[in-house]
Parts: sequence; C-alpha cells; structure tokens
Amino acid sequence: MKNTFLSQVINRFTARKSAIISFALVFFLIILSFIGPMFLPYSPDEINVDQILLPPSINHWFGTDALGRDVFTRVLYGGRISLLVGFVAEGIAVIIGVILGSISGYYGGKIDSIIMRFADVMLCFPTFFLILSVITFLEPNIWNIMLVIGLTGWMQVARLVRGEFLSLREREFVLYEKVLGNSNFYIIFKHILPNALNPVIVSAAFGIAGAILTESALSFLGLGVQPPIPSWGNILTSGKDMMEAAWWLSVFPGLFIFISILCYNLIGEGLKEALNPKYYE
Repeated sequence: MKNTFLSQVINRFTARKSAIISFALVFFLIILSFIGPMFLPYSPDEINVDQILLPPSINHWFGTDALGRDVFTRVLYGGRISLLVGFVAEGIAVIIGVILGSISGYYGGKIDSIIMRFADVMLCFPTFFLILSVITFLEPNIWNIMLVIGLTGWMQVARLVRGEFLSLREREFVLYEKVLGNSNFYIIFKHILPNALNPVIVSAAFGIAGAILTESALSFLGLGVQPPIPSWGNILTSGKDMMEAAWWLSVFPGLFIFISILCYNLIGEGLKEALNPKYYE
C-alpha cells in the first residue's frame, strides 16, 4: 500500500515538467553552492586592489566588486548561507507548527482555543515587519536570523495540521488505538501525524522560498547576515549604488535569488498536485 502510494505520488510529480526541472535546478544549485567553491581559485574575502570592478570575463565569470573580490565565488558562498537559512528556518517553523497543531487538533476544547487564538494574534502582524521589530533588539547574525524567521513562521503549518487532526481523530483506527489503551502521545505521533503530513510537506516547500526571500531582504537592508560573510542579500546591497558602473554586482545575486524562489514555488505546486487526496480516494 505504502509503495503504491509513493509510486503514485512520484508519477504525478514527475508528470509536471516544471516541477522536475525546478527540482533538478535546486539540486544543482545546492551542489554548486556547497561543493563548487572547493574548486575555485579565489577566496570570498580575497581583496585585490588591482582588479577592482572588473566586468565578467573568463577569469572572473561574474566580475569583481569594489574590493576586487570575485563575485562568482561570493555568490556561491552566499548560496550556502541563504539556502541554509531557508532550510533551517523553515525546519524550525515546521517543528513548532506540527507540535502545536497536533496538540490543538487532537485535544480540542480550551487547549485548541488558546493555541489558535495565539496563532491568530501572530497572524495579525505583518510577518516581515514583525521580524524587523525583533531583529532590531538582537545581534544580526545568521543564527538569530534563522531563529526569528522560524519562530514567526509556524502559524500556517499549525493551522494545516490542526485541520487534518480534527478530521483524523474521529477515524476508526484512532478509536481502536484508544480502546487498546495506547497513550495519547503514541496515537498522535505514531498513527495520526503520519497521515496528516501531506499539506505540511507542500507548505514547507513554499516556506523555504519565503525564508530565503526574507533573509535576502533583511541582509539587503543591513539587518541580516553581516559582511564580510557573503549572502545574496548583502551582495545585492554592495551593488545597489553602482548599477550603471557595475551592473553585475546586482544582476547575478538577484538572478540566483529569483531562480531559487521560483524553483521552490514550482516544486511546491508540483507536490500540491501530487499529494492531492482526490487522486487517491
């Protein structure tokens, strides 16, 4: 049964060319960011005053910046930071959302009301401005960025999981486990949660794209990852005042941001289609 379901999901996902191409691009981008710099002759912080603001060439594929640093190398290192923030921040949001959504949907009553009202209050605030407000009181480093994005992004996941739990908790297999005397913890994480993860997987794909965009925006504003550590956002910042003289400083990191976010969204659409319950009824 499980293998049949998995094969159906894979077949439906692979039927969407946009999803497959996006998945391949994301995989290539991850490999390029984490392994590619090992084969490059430059360091991301290597300053060379003799090669300031050189345009793209054979020696410097993406040109150089105002300090003579190779932009291609910095973009790849920046990819490590931006992709890491996306995965870890969304991972934090998913863990919190799954735990709170499971408790809320399974127990219901006052516990459900308290958790959902707290989620509603959090959703009342524009997420980006909430993150900006918190970051102003913390040191702007990668760890704080990941933590803050994760702590302000769990609400949608919690609502999705709660909705699934409200439906699943009355099913016969759950009632059977209760009759057997199994603990609530065992029933939640062994039997209900595995059946409630489909919308979470889809949401996580979109969430990674959102986290990457948020980190890039924070770094662009100077509130994210701080130089000399490169990220796509702060590389963009270094080129925003030199668009006419050095267009490559903004175009290439911006292109990587655009491709990453587009690919994750297309993967999310593919997963949404592949995991749609109407195809497995």
